[in-house]
Amino acid sequence: MLLTRENTPRWLIFLIDLAIALSAVILAYMLRFNFAIPARELRPLPQILLYMAVVRSASFIIARSYAGIIRYTSTGDALRVFGTVFAGSIFFALTNLCTFFIIGHFFFIPFSVIIIDFLATSFGMIAFRLLVKLVYLEFLHTDREKVNVLIYGAGEAGITAKRTLDRDAGTRYKVLAFLDDSPNKQGKKLEGVDILSPDRLDDLLSAKDISQIILAVMHIDPAKKQALVDKCLAYHTRVLAVPPMIRWINGELSFNQIKNINIEDLLEREEIKLDENRLSQEITGKTILVSGAAGSIGSELVRQLGRFAPRKLILIDQAETPLHYLELETLAGNPSFEVEFILCDICNENRMRKIFSAFRPDLVYHAAAYKHVPMMENNPAEAVLTNVRGTRIIADLSVETGVRKFIMISTDKAVNPTNVMGASKRIAEIYTQALNSPAGTRFITTRFGNVLGSNGSVIPMFRSQIEKGGPVTITHPDVTRFFMTIPEACQLVLEAGACGLGGEIFIFDMGKSVRIVDLAKKMIQLSGLTLDKDIQIRYIGLRPGEKLFEELLNVEENTIPTHHPLILAAKVRPCAAEVIGHEIDELTGMLPGRNNFEIIRKMKQIVPEYKSQNSVYEELDN
Repeated sequence: MLLTRENTPRWLIFLIDLAIALSAVILAYMLRFNFAIPARELRPLPQILLYMAVVRSASFIIARSYAGIIRYTSTGDALRVFGTVFAGSIFFALTNLCTFFIIGHFFFIPFSVIIIDFLATSFGMIAFRLLVKLVYLEFLHTDREKVNVLIYGAGEAGITAKRTLDRDAGTRYKVLAFLDDSPNKQGKKLEGVDILSPDRLDDLLSAKDISQIILAVMHIDPAKKQALVDKCLAYHTRVLAVPPMIRWINGELSFNQIKNINIEDLLEREEIKLDENRLSQEITGKTILVSGAAGSIGSELVRQLGRFAPRKLILIDQAETPLHYLELETLAGNPSFEVEFILCDICNENRMRKIFSAFRPDLVYHAAAYKHVPMMENNPAEAVLTNVRGTRIIADLSVETGVRKFIMISTDKAVNPTNVMGASKRIAEIYTQALNSPAGTRFITTRFGNVLGSNGSVIPMFRSQIEKGGPVTITHPDVTRFFMTIPEACQLVLEAGACGLGGEIFIFDMGKSVRIVDLAKKMIQLSGLTLDKDIQIRYIGLRPGEKLFEELLNVEENTIPTHHPLILAAKVRPCAAEVIGHEIDELTGMLPGRNNFEIIRKMKQIVPEYKSQNSVYEELDN
């Protein structure tokens, strides 16, 4: 059967369209003359049919009305057919005018016939396409291929999502209902589908075999989204999302763009409100240096700084390929400011001195650091070299060249550190705070936990493991972490940097800590897989230096509120610059010998609260 073929031949569609058009002419004559065509009208009918066949054929070929895949007929296809038939009918009307005014005061085709023919041809061609689509959808798919779907959102994105499903070639999707929060829409129908209140979701999930729910709303309250997804996952219903319209291809939504919802979407919080005026005063027209600019945090800082029209950005990183990609991305946006991309190690003091002397930055955002706990536990000298000595080099040069503000990006692992990485960042915090001078460079520290999707973080690792079929590896069933999205973290860095007077450690409200095992289980469910059936979780034990729970405050610290509800200022014990400078001199003096235990012993002297966990250095605490 031709309808079951992959695509019905175009020549066949053309012939069917032509047959419909000629049948419409005969029908028009029959209706016009009440099914009794006079002899004088019947005689020229063969010539009229031939002429109309030629005109219709030409219009079909020019408009390629036969070229669409019939079983996916859309509103656009129907409008194209309508326009093609209308153009042909206009040509017939012009022919009549020519025969009347030029040849001899007669109409070649009665105008009433032209009008009836136009209506009949349009209806016939569109009805044919819809009939084929109906037959394909309703009869040529077996019941086992049926996939029941709910669409959350009855707006433009929801309608587009339904039409995209209708066009899908692989599986038969049946949209059972739209869910929408608007009372004005509830109880109505959209393209023949009921619009219901989201309160009906439980009933639908329990009574119907709902395979998928598609989120087709661009803005939804994070708590409501979390509750909705949890409810769906409890019924083993997959949750997918329609991307923002700006990412649609040529303004049209593709079926392949409707993807599983990401775990990052569920950990988002309410949009952060920034003091745009303060940030503009702080950044616009300034020369800004960003270290570690090609990293996860650094690159997002670059994107957000660019919104406020700085005079120049100096972007430093030692990773060649990521810096190259950042250059391509930044220049592709045609920035209105100057940008310097510098491949350099922050520990290269001579090179860094030349950079600071040449560009004289007004602001420094210091994001360069080694951050992986197990790697630094095995390479403490490198942690001290980059995180401590590298920070000291940039901080000292900032003071020498008159940098107005130095914003250091730290970590929650610097609080009561249990590993080398956290201790090295805490030493860097102490040093930069000691350098703070209200009359000179103001040093500000921002401290937050894990950022979602950053290079080497747990979520990309879990996603990769799930894609490979598992197992998903977790260090301990009770391990918890704080999480924040990269844009959210960078927005708060900018806000804290702008409002800081110097000497503060700003702590970001990270929300509630998340059990990593719960995170993994939800990611598995969101992927449409079943735990212990399709994929397993394996516990591998805490890694060197790792602790079960992260903290944001030292036991000797407390906090005071700031102007922003998500930013707190920590009160910390002061330390003289000369004292910490001398301690760091002794610490970095040990680096050439590479005696890890001596290096760690000195770090513990500088940071008394540093107590190693799950590490060979625990013996030093005794």
